Amino acid sequence: MSWDFLDWYIIGPALVAGLLVLSTHVPLGQVVLKRGIIFIDLAVAQVAALGVIAAGALGFEENIYAVQVAAVGAALLAAAGLNWTEKHWPDIQEALIGTLFVLAATGSILLLSENPHGGDYLKDLLVGQILWTTWQMLIPIAVLYAVLLGVWFTSRERIGRVGFYITFAFAVTAAVQIVGVYLVFASLILPALATRQLSGKVRLWSAYMMGALSFLAGIIVSSLFDLPTGAVIVWTMATFSLAWGFLVSRRIGHRVGHRVRPS
Repeated sequence: MSWDFLDWYIIGPALVAGLLVLSTHVPLGQVVLKRGIIFIDLAVAQVAALGVIAAGALGFEENIYAVQVAAVGAALLAAAGLNWTEKHWPDIQEALIGTLFVLAATGSILLLSENPHGGDYLKDLLVGQILWTTWQMLIPIAVLYAVLLGVWFTSRERIGRVGFYITFAFAVTAAVQIVGVYLVFASLILPALATRQLSGKVRLWSAYMMGALSFLAGIIVSSLFDLPTGAVIVWTMATFSLAWGFLVSRRIGHRVGHRVRPS
């Protein structure tokens, strides 16, 4: 255990990156859970990662704009396809989402098969390198997420299903390159699961709080024990989600018990 790694210049940007990811993923995750398309985040995140890998395979690895265009383009294409399948084949939507994830995951492996550093590159995209985040990297993401949140909270009903998929694609593409595919999934689903018995603003802010504490705890634990930060945050978020959901259930059950208790 080493306390030397608890340096704000290291954990500060990482924590803010996590808070930015939560800012969009918490409300989007609640919709994903409600609609029962649980693995859409894994699929779209993996497709965005495939776009990043494809850009590198084509020789654009050093061109950040080309990489972003490839990642966003791949995610938007996946989102458009899933929007179409949800409209025409809603009964098999979850199976199609799973198929898309498998194809994107194996496609990434195939593209990296000739890369001597392919294993490390793929691991970084899956688990993320959140501790390497800098303040400069967060500025464009903060601007993008401010726009997405503004659209989401003011025009959610008007943009409909198509708008949801577009918003989702942009949010996930930005997040996956910082926190990785696994933490994208955790940030979307676990806060939504932990607070599923709540509603409205109470649910939203409760999910934000749980997610923020999970990121903070995970970053501290990983720094102290020199463990992969993304993987540790996933486990801390799962632990916090379980405890949070249990406390919410107990609180709601206690209230119901008081209401039905005979006088």
